[in-house]
Amino acid sequence: MASFTHIDKDGAVRMVDVTAKAPSLRIAMAQGVVYMRPQTLEMIQEQSIKKGNVLETARIAGVMGAKKTSALIPMCHPLNITHIKIDFFPDTNTHSITVRASVRLVGQTGVEMEALTAVTTACLTIYDMCKSYDREMKISDIVLLEKSGGKSGTFIREQ
Repeated sequence: MASFTHIDKDGAVRMVDVTAKAPSLRIAMAQGVVYMRPQTLEMIQEQSIKKGNVLETARIAGVMGAKKTSALIPMCHPLNITHIKIDFFPDTNTHSITVRASVRLVGQTGVEMEALTAVTTACLTIYDMCKSYDREMKISDIVLLEKSGGKSGTFIREQ
């Protein structure tokens, strides 16, 4: 049988043991895009969505999502995250909002999943708060943009 990191020699699923790894600064950035009708984007920007401030609510949801990643993804380590930043980039030409999350810590394992979960949770919150106005919204292009730290080093997505 091939050597898998999350399966032991008997085929049982396990969490990878990172005890012996030296702590290092770990940073990951991810992004996703929510496409919508022009009127929906306008309402978000004017803060006229009846459920409240969409982007600030999505920012809180993104932070919460990053912090809860280990509860959602099997075998994902619970991490002592030291910083999470969620930014929004509305685009009136494409009627979209790009959501970008940056997560960091000093630890023994990376924060890629936390950054991706933050983006996904923020995008889903935008959808949830606006769905009564626009059921055709589309969440797309959720990707890891970059990561640094650890044995595998730095990754930067080519644009």
